[in-house]
Amino acid sequence: MALSLSSTIALNNGVEIPVLGLGVFQMSDEEAYRAVSAALNIGYRHIDTAAYYRNEEGVGRAIRESGLPREEVFVTTKLWHTDNGFREALAACDRSLEALGLDHVDLYLVHWPRGNRQDAWRAMERILDEGKARAVGVSNFLPRHLDELIARSPVVPAVDQVEFSPFLYQKELLSYCRARGIVMEAYSPLTRGRRLDDPRLVAMARKYERTPAQMMIRWVLQKGMVAIPKSSHPERMRENAAVFDFEISAEDEAEMDSFDEGYHTTWDPADIP
Repeated sequence: MALSLSSTIALNNGVEIPVLGLGVFQMSDEEAYRAVSAALNIGYRHIDTAAYYRNEEGVGRAIRESGLPREEVFVTTKLWHTDNGFREALAACDRSLEALGLDHVDLYLVHWPRGNRQDAWRAMERILDEGKARAVGVSNFLPRHLDELIARSPVVPAVDQVEFSPFLYQKELLSYCRARGIVMEAYSPLTRGRRLDDPRLVAMARKYERTPAQMMIRWVLQKGMVAIPKSSHPERMRENAAVFDFEISAEDEAEMDSFDEGYHTTWDPADIP
């Protein structure tokens, strides 16, 4: 699988999303500004934020000050579940765009299936139609949540962003999304660092002369997914991006599949009806 930092995947409406991005969860505005500035300088062209993160202003400032043409940077933000609803979602999108200092985002996601997700999705249709987002999707949605949206809307989510790693291999959800043309995007692909010292992973990394983090990111990419590891350190950003000059063999990829232990580092949406 020949990939590079500039590689993209086509979403179901033709918009191209870069396969590797930078997440900025739990960063302050200033931290996000510095991280995004560094990432863009390194060569990242995909930045993922959310209203819930409260750092959209810093993200937007870094993008504007980078000097890069707007169309070269793929920007994602998200609608928090307290704004799930039709009017609430429309207003929240406008607030996010104002904070970012942009007239549109490339991807706007319903962050969580709690609350009035049906009306939130109706708002997403309007947001897409008005050009405030080039693509719309969801986050933390399971097949039953997606079935509900797809049954009532002509717009199939372009993306489902979920926690995904070798230690949380959501195989059934991946198969479901592939069958419906929904691109899956992995947040916390590095398990927030909590499984980087797993002996099986360390041994696999040693075999490939790579770091455990690089093995985990490459594994995600080889599933045909997008990965958005979080880092505020330029050296880690470079490490995370140095995953395009090797490939995990089918046998070793299958072995990494077996690391799955249903390990969530954040929320588990399984209890949401």
